Amino acid sequence: MFEDLKVWMNGKMVPWNEANVHVLSHGFSRGSAIFEVFGIHPGPSGPVAFRMDRHLERLFRSAELLGMEMAYDEKQLTQAVVQSVAANRISRGLIKLMAFYGEQAVISLIPNSKLDVAVCGIPAFEDLGLDQAAPIDICFSTYRKLHPATAPVEAKACANYLSGMLARKDAKNRGFDVGILLTLEGFVAEGSVESIFLVKDGVLKTPKPGNILRSVTRLSILEAAPAAGIKVCEEQITPEQLMDADEVFVCHTGAKMIPVKRIENRVLGEVPGPVTKTLRRLMDDICNSRDNRFTSWLQPVG
Repeated sequence: MFEDLKVWMNGKMVPWNEANVHVLSHGFSRGSAIFEVFGIHPGPSGPVAFRMDRHLERLFRSAELLGMEMAYDEKQLTQAVVQSVAANRISRGLIKLMAFYGEQAVISLIPNSKLDVAVCGIPAFEDLGLDQAAPIDICFSTYRKLHPATAPVEAKACANYLSGMLARKDAKNRGFDVGILLTLEGFVAEGSVESIFLVKDGVLKTPKPGNILRSVTRLSILEAAPAAGIKVCEEQITPEQLMDADEVFVCHTGAKMIPVKRIENRVLGEVPGPVTKTLRRLMDDICNSRDNRFTSWLQPVG
């Protein structure tokens, strides 16, 4: 199916198989690339993007943190998303936006150019796993989250995801779905691509910023939960607190919320629990334009 898709690259729509960069591009050989992924949902008058403004804001923040210069502004990138949605006939799917140094780098470490940009519009299909509902098993990874003193962990940089890949492989090899990375200090951070939440005595808790990606989905859950009468708290969380939680779930762009049924050797009780069920209904209503309190989160792109 991908062969029929088109990719917006530096202002032009090109066939999927022609959306390439050189093997020695700096972005590939040095890992100097940043990205964003956000959902496209059916709206009352056409497709809408979930919090595209926040995602683009974070993209530019990532560039700033890494000393990179974007070649296109937010208005131009918004139009690129609109063109990608139309060209690929997307009503439900994903946008993956890559910004990278396309110039070749044999030994050069610091490029002088602005970032190339590619916008990939991907319609929903089964293996993409959008809106996944099945509960998962998680474990504590043997790998640790990158420390903020080593690299800006707030940046959504491709190079930052190598540890996430290792954590996922480690978890799979041990019979789990997701590995949760701890900080060097031993506190809960996040999964490979997932933010993590727990519920204890009716209070929704999640690790505070500092050692984690500032996930837009995470932010949205924190902002939406009070509308359902749920108290929220950002704090340092120990592995023992996670193991003792009444409910646990993870979230990311594609699935929004996935309940956890097992943590290491502990099997949770009711899954999903009452707070998780309430939040999943709320997020589903928001994404499908059924809650007019959050209509500003959905930007028309068609």
